[in-house]
Amino acid sequence: MAKKLHFFTIWRTFCGFISGKSSTFAPNMRNLPTVTRYILLANVIIFLLTAILQRYGIDLNTLCGLHYVSASSFHWWQPLTYMFLHANFSHIFFNMFAVLMFAPMIENEWGARRFAIYYLICGLGAALIQELVWGAMLAQMAGTYSATSLAYYATMLNTIGASGAVFGILFAFGWLYPDVPMFILFIPIPIRARIFVIIYALIELFAGLGSVAGFSADNVAHFAHLGGMLFGWLLILYWRWINWREPFTGSFWDKVKGKFNKHPRLDSTKGDKFDNYHYQKRV
Repeated sequence: MAKKLHFFTIWRTFCGFISGKSSTFAPNMRNLPTVTRYILLANVIIFLLTAILQRYGIDLNTLCGLHYVSASSFHWWQPLTYMFLHANFSHIFFNMFAVLMFAPMIENEWGARRFAIYYLICGLGAALIQELVWGAMLAQMAGTYSATSLAYYATMLNTIGASGAVFGILFAFGWLYPDVPMFILFIPIPIRARIFVIIYALIELFAGLGSVAGFSADNVAHFAHLGGMLFGWLLILYWRWINWREPFTGSFWDKVKGKFNKHPRLDSTKGDKFDNYHYQKRV
C-alpha cells in the first residue's frame, strides 16, 4: 500500500528551499537530491545564457529547440536540448517550481540514476509524440498547400521547455503517492494526487484536440505534455516487469530459488542498488 504523504510536506519543501533551512522534507539548495539540483541549475543557467547570447545575435531557442525532423532546421541534438530551454520567466518558473515540489521525493524514493533516466526518457518521449503530431498535421495539410509552403511551414515549427519531463514527474508522483491531498487554485477542497493527475491529463488531451481542430491557438504543446506522461507510465511498467521476471531468469537453480524467494534483496548500501523488495512495492 502506498505511503501517505500530506501535501503540507510539499509546501515545507518550498519554504525550506527559500529560507535556507533544511529538514527531512524541506531541503535547501545544497541539500537537494543530486539530479534534482542539477536539473534546476542547468535550466536556470541555460535560461540566463540564452538571454545573454541573444544580445549577440545567437538564438539558442532556434538552434537547440525541437524542430520537425524533416525540416532543414532540425539537428540531432534537439530532442535532448529542447527540454532545457524556456521562452520567458513564467515558463521556466512554473516548470522549475514543479520540479522543486515533486522531484526531490521521487528521487529519494528511486535513487539518482533511476530518476535521471526517468526524467530524460519522459523528455525524449514528449519530443517523439510532438514530432508525430507535427507529422500528422503536415500530412493533413498536404492536400491543401504546395510542397514549398509545407517545407517553409515545417521549418517554423519549434518547441522548447521542460514541460514534457515535468508532466512525467507529476505522473510519477501520482503513482507513488496516490492518496496525497493536493489543493488546486480556486478549488477549496483537496483532491487526491491520482485524481489530480487524471484531471490534468484530460485537460491536456482536450486542449490538444482543440488546438489541432483549430478551436484554440494557445501555442502550447499539449500532446508533448501527454507524451511525457505516457512514456513515464511505460517506463514504470517496464521496470515493474523487469522486477517481476528477475527471480525467474538465469540457471535452473536460480529459478528454483526464485519459487521460494520471489523478491531477492539487493545490496541497498551501494548507491542505486536499492532493495528490490522495497522497489516492488513502490513502483
